[in-house]
Amino acid sequence: MHALDTNTSTHVSTPRATVLIVDDDTGNLAVLGSLLQPHHDVRAAPSGERALAIAAGEPKPDLILLDVMMPGMDGYDVLVRLRDDPATSDIPVIFVTGLDSTEDEEKGLELGAVDYITKPYRQPIVLARVHTQLELKRARDWLANQNVWLEAEVARRVRDVLLVQDITINALAGLAETRDPETGHHIRRTQEYVRILAERLQAHPRFSGFLTDKAIELMAKSAPLHDIGKVGIPDHILLKPGKLTDEEWTIMKTHSMLGARAIKQAVSTTDRRIDFLDIAQQIASSHHEKWDGSGYPEGRKCDDIPIPARLMALADVFDALISRRPYKPPMPIEQARDIVAGERGRHFDPDVVDAFLAGVDDFMAVAAKYQEADAPHE
Repeated sequence: MHALDTNTSTHVSTPRATVLIVDDDTGNLAVLGSLLQPHHDVRAAPSGERALAIAAGEPKPDLILLDVMMPGMDGYDVLVRLRDDPATSDIPVIFVTGLDSTEDEEKGLELGAVDYITKPYRQPIVLARVHTQLELKRARDWLANQNVWLEAEVARRVRDVLLVQDITINALAGLAETRDPETGHHIRRTQEYVRILAERLQAHPRFSGFLTDKAIELMAKSAPLHDIGKVGIPDHILLKPGKLTDEEWTIMKTHSMLGARAIKQAVSTTDRRIDFLDIAQQIASSHHEKWDGSGYPEGRKCDDIPIPARLMALADVFDALISRRPYKPPMPIEQARDIVAGERGRHFDPDVVDAFLAGVDDFMAVAAKYQEADAPHE
């Protein structure tokens, strides 16, 4: 009774394992079964073919005791098939054999067996080795489950970080919006324009090295910060309905460097690079540069202008042309398209203009989707 009580207690804490025994000798199956059944759920197979069918089914065995010498498909062949099948490759196999050869033992271990039991069976040896391999399998399964959980947790935390990034970007862009006559629709439109240009240029030899899928996502994520520096421009200049004086224009142009400096300072507080902020800094500082070198703040030209800034330059100008401002009405999209095309090789990278012209219908769809409430319908 005491042995039964102890065994019952063990069953409560540890589920019974399923052990598959494979032997063409029914007498050997009966002997092994009688040893193992008090402790485990036992299934038996009289041939290699039947063993493979049981191993691939449900419930999947936790351990296989496999006879080596069987007619037709011997134990070595069965083990090779088990290891080749992803559904059974992780089931531990103990070879059971009457052979007493080091070479046979080495061959089995090389094929992936975890242990050897020799005939005639000695109950303490059989139970001890079966117990050891089942404990090892439980440990491996636990680690695998932990790895799955950890991978899911890492993925969740990455999603949280990306969500925080998006919220932070939108909050900063919204801060700029409260002081700028441009609206949230401008921010969303330019973000989509940049994505359209990047995707159309992704296979272009001049851009393919930079415009990976990840880079495109980072550019779209960073685009709303292009005018963040405008928070540093006085209201009487930023909100002036008429033409700026030369002095006021000089102050207005500082917004690009103010934005870039703010982003750079934020990055400097960390001990590593943050890719989307690096791109945001490039866009903020250089999206008013021009292909011919006549832009600001540094007069960069051609390929010296960062790619993200070149794409944002066109997106920003196009959207400014079609949008209402305190000092001008919105321009028809067709006219804005022609102006952008006329700046090919002057204000804009020629290949970026070509991508714009090829995707102008996509631009028009974005403009219609995020249309200002008072904008005229085209």
